[in-house]
Amino acid sequence: MSQGVPIGQLIATAVISGGVISAVIGLLFKGFITKVETEVKSKRTWKEESVSKLLAPLNMQFDRTKRAFKRWNSLNLFIEAKVVGVGNETIRDLLLSKGHLIPPELLEDAGKLIEHYDVWLEKFQEQRSSETPDLKATFLFVGPDGFPFPGEAEGRFRDKYKEYWKELYEP
Repeated sequence: MSQGVPIGQLIATAVISGGVISAVIGLLFKGFITKVETEVKSKRTWKEESVSKLLAPLNMQFDRTKRAFKRWNSLNLFIEAKVVGVGNETIRDLLLSKGHLIPPELLEDAGKLIEHYDVWLEKFQEQRSSETPDLKATFLFVGPDGFPFPGEAEGRFRDKYKEYWKELYEP
């Protein structure tokens, strides 16, 4: 008989080695799963914040100013100043203050909207906020000045809002 390791010891070593390997693989797998779960939760949390703090308020302001624009059938400085003016400023300020919640694919659209609203608000300030505002001036439009409203950009923000809302809250 040769002097080898007893079979029982070999089996015990194999079982222990297998257990150690299984434990290591299990820990690695658990770490991977935890990392994936954390990333998924992090993305969901970001999307929830994007919807609640940026996209939903933008959507409401887009709708509000669009409805006010449809009501402009004669000079109405209240609609212009209090609804459209405040709405335009609110949209611009949301985009500037919540930039971290803008989906990356909408950053260029955000820039176009901000530019349009900056020009509109500047023109509004010049024409309506002086000591003697011209109350007979027509409604303010900056499209003829080279800054038309970027309707496609608004549409993409509205679409993103609907996409995220559906992804997050619809069954």
